[in-house]
Amino acid sequence: MKRNLRPRAMMYPAPAVVASAYDSEGNIDACTLAFATMCSHRPPAVMIAINSTLKRKTLASILEKGEFCIGFPSVEHASEADYLGIESGYNEDKIKKINFTAKKAECVDAPIIDEFKVSVECRVMAINEIGSHTQITGEIVNIQADSDVLDEKNRVIFERLDSLAYDDVTHSYYSMGEKIDDAFKIGLKYRD
Repeated sequence: MKRNLRPRAMMYPAPAVVASAYDSEGNIDACTLAFATMCSHRPPAVMIAINSTLKRKTLASILEKGEFCIGFPSVEHASEADYLGIESGYNEDKIKKINFTAKKAECVDAPIIDEFKVSVECRVMAINEIGSHTQITGEIVNIQADSDVLDEKNRVIFERLDSLAYDDVTHSYYSMGEKIDDAFKIGLKYRD
């Protein structure tokens, strides 16, 4: 028997990603987000949303610069990713505090955090205010990935990334799990 639940933001699985940008003085801002997803194949684009009712330095930096990166933390960096989400960049140099390193992205004026195995470089395409959050659509202009998470065709192998998932209902982190089957093939048995 199904039960009605109160409406709330939820998506399963929700990746835990880290958005990063430079502020006007060239300092690195970074914050962990659960509101992130793909939104277009052509051009390739992602959407992130950052709470705009709170004072978020990373949001201000992305809006000012118009460019940002998204990093995908692995399970091994769960505590660092959590810290990047709970501390304000107005109070602390968060990247320095967790002893991470960063470099300038190749195609945008934004920082890539070296410890994350996959980073997506984005240029802001659209900005919308959606309730409590500012929704930012970013065109993907480059992707950088560590060779140890790639296959022979330079595709990211999901299991090797060992990325974090976040449950906004229970406020918990999870490992994403293992491959079950091939998409676009397993359902073919239902075609006539």
